[in-house]
Amino acid sequence: MIIRLASCVGASAVLAACSLAPPYVRPGLPTPETYPAKSAAPASIAGLGWRQLYSDPDLTGLIEAALANNRDVRVATARMAQARAGVRIEGSGLYPQLATVAAGTRGRRPADLSITGQATTSAQYQTALSAAWELDLWGRIASQREAALQRYLATEAGRRAVATSLIAQVAGAYLLDREYEERLALARRTLATREEAVRIMRRRYEVGAGSKFDMTQSQLLLGQARTALEGLDGDREVNRNGLQLLVGRPIELAPGGLSLIQAALDQPLPAGLPSDLLIHRPDVAAAEAQLRAANADIGAARAAFFPEISLTGAYGSASAALDGLFKSGSSAWSFAPALTLPLFTAGRSAGNLDLAEARRTEAVAVYEQTIQQAFRDVSDALARRRQLAAQIDDTQVVLAALTERARLADLRFGAGRSTYLEVLDAQRDLFETEQALVQLRRAHLASGVALYAALGGGPEDGASFTTPSQTNQEPPR
Repeated sequence: MIIRLASCVGASAVLAACSLAPPYVRPGLPTPETYPAKSAAPASIAGLGWRQLYSDPDLTGLIEAALANNRDVRVATARMAQARAGVRIEGSGLYPQLATVAAGTRGRRPADLSITGQATTSAQYQTALSAAWELDLWGRIASQREAALQRYLATEAGRRAVATSLIAQVAGAYLLDREYEERLALARRTLATREEAVRIMRRRYEVGAGSKFDMTQSQLLLGQARTALEGLDGDREVNRNGLQLLVGRPIELAPGGLSLIQAALDQPLPAGLPSDLLIHRPDVAAAEAQLRAANADIGAARAAFFPEISLTGAYGSASAALDGLFKSGSSAWSFAPALTLPLFTAGRSAGNLDLAEARRTEAVAVYEQTIQQAFRDVSDALARRRQLAAQIDDTQVVLAALTERARLADLRFGAGRSTYLEVLDAQRDLFETEQALVQLRRAHLASGVALYAALGGGPEDGASFTTPSQTNQEPPR
């Protein structure tokens, strides 16, 4: 009997490799083969770790703290742990389930129920090792485990997506803080200049060399500079509050402008090809994992139409007395194979198969939609970056002209050849353009951050996402 049982188990193990899931075929790329604005190099910056792109020490510290403390990352990590436990649960059915049982019963039967007409007291004690195993001949359990594994990989990619988005948000908020720092420095410098102008115009008015109108105009310009300074200071505080929420702890930032991070981002950032999104972008990897899971669910639904074979057995000892439980001759065993063949389920099995196939159709559409959205994100970031670079060049030309205009206006006013209103207009335009140029520089750097995130960049080691068919590895335990 043991030999026959071993032969049965061996044959079942061979048959268990059978799977009714349809072969997985990755859908074609639903986007053009290149981006509208091609990058200078075919390689993608998504392969770089974020430390290689964001080299500023303050920003590096903020990103490290955010990845450690941010609650969204913690939620995503907890969901990944749940999915990983689900893989172990689904995969446990592929192996025999063993249990040890120890039980004892003692009872009394009254005389009127006893066949001897006398009250009897009986006892029974037993201990056994029991085993149960469902032979997965059609791959139902294996398909369920494969689906759970793919959903685990989807949650892992989802956690990476959350981390990538968080890195981009922290970098964007940090750039905005640097912009405010630089604009505040310009505003303070302008404020000091206008305070000196008010002092001069007041003195000119007091000695009769200037008009009250000119003095009032200089005071108006001073008030505008103060208002701008207060507004920028308030905006900076609001942005820092948001950055502190992302980081998850109080932050302290040293003063400094955009130049601290500009060297890394103010350079050509190659986008590679749209096909690289399948490797680097975590939301695309998550969508494909969900598609693979839906494909595996079809295999499990198909297997439900076929018989289920289970083996149960137990071996141990039994005795009417506790002290005789392990004596010679007390051994007991049982073996109970069972075959269950569904005959009539009122359409439940067919409905489950239709449901699984419909979900796979949905997963294909979601996968293709995710790729299309990723393609648009990259294309928009490239277009925005190109547009901002041109605007910066034009604004720098305008700023040079306005600087010369302000200098000439001061000379003309000092020589009595124009009114102070001309100086006022020149200084106002110069201040607004200086502020606008800083905003454009920050927007251009932020477009680099957006491009890096859109390409899927973010993992510190620059590792690519892989599928189970490529690695054939178990999830970490």
